[in-house]
Amino acid sequence: MGNRLTQIATRTGDDGTTGLGDNTRVSKNSGRPHAMGDVDELNSHIGLLLCEPLPAEVREVLVQVQHQLFNLGGEIAMPGYELLKDDALLQLDEALAHYNAQLPRLLEFILPAGTRAASQAHVCRTVARRAERSVVALQEQEAMRPAPRQYLNRLSDLLFVLARVLNRMDGGDDVYWKSERLAQMQSAD
Repeated sequence: MGNRLTQIATRTGDDGTTGLGDNTRVSKNSGRPHAMGDVDELNSHIGLLLCEPLPAEVREVLVQVQHQLFNLGGEIAMPGYELLKDDALLQLDEALAHYNAQLPRLLEFILPAGTRAASQAHVCRTVARRAERSVVALQEQEAMRPAPRQYLNRLSDLLFVLARVLNRMDGGDDVYWKSERLAQMQSAD
């Protein structure tokens, strides 16, 4: 593990570089800092979602996700280091199966809307997709394990499912997209 920060205003980044966990310095505009930043932003948005009233089991899943995202970010920050363990992906798969089983089948696209908690889960989902794209771009430049990319892909799926679950709290439902073409097709039937 890299050095622990004892001082935040180090001024070492004033030249446009940032330090990685292996003590190398790279441009703040390079792939690793972009991916690290997107994962950090995702974790912050999940923190905001956790400010909402949530079922205890959803809260527990999201808190665990925050810890895994910190591991994932650390793995990106330390080339060649493995922090995200295989069981992290298994936990997402189990949560997906559990929450998907509670939901009716989707018959149409849904909007990223509904309750405040569900809408924030959708924001987290879109940031997870961006973080995934950043990791994919990094993996196209440098050799990396597939686990970080896979974790972010599954996490965005879970956040979509959780948004649907959260919309159902207190009797709500998904907010369906109203396609003009679909409406025309339905009225023709």
